[in-house]
Amino acid sequence: MKLETLPQGVRLAVEAAQNKKASAITVLDLSGVGAFTDYFVICTGFSTPQVQAICAEVEEQLDRHMQRTPKHREGHHSAEWALLDFGGFILHVFSEQARRYYDLERLWRSCPKLEIPDEPEVAARSHSYGDSEAAGEAYSK
Repeated sequence: MKLETLPQGVRLAVEAAQNKKASAITVLDLSGVGAFTDYFVICTGFSTPQVQAICAEVEEQLDRHMQRTPKHREGHHSAEWALLDFGGFILHVFSEQARRYYDLERLWRSCPKLEIPDEPEVAARSHSYGDSEAAGEAYSK
């Protein structure tokens, strides 16, 4: 799976998350398993304002470029996990701790996965947290 082959909405969501310095962006292709959506876009934010900014940027870019708004939102004011459901894909923005706990990549491990490399400054920031090595292992399973 390559970024350029994904649907436009998924690509826009990935780019918008990158614009707000999301870490460990992963796309899971659920289309072959008869799931309730075709893709999960999963990423990590390091604070409540960053989680909110990532969600806001994804919403803004999809509305601007595709006139699409989420069908459903969850946890937008939470620091742990926010979800935007666009129908064909669902964006999950987690804190580091919540991402390790819920480990969606492990739950959907049989699905094709695309891991987007962090920008250098994002990678440096995520490694400044003491448990980054364990977090990296959880994201790569």
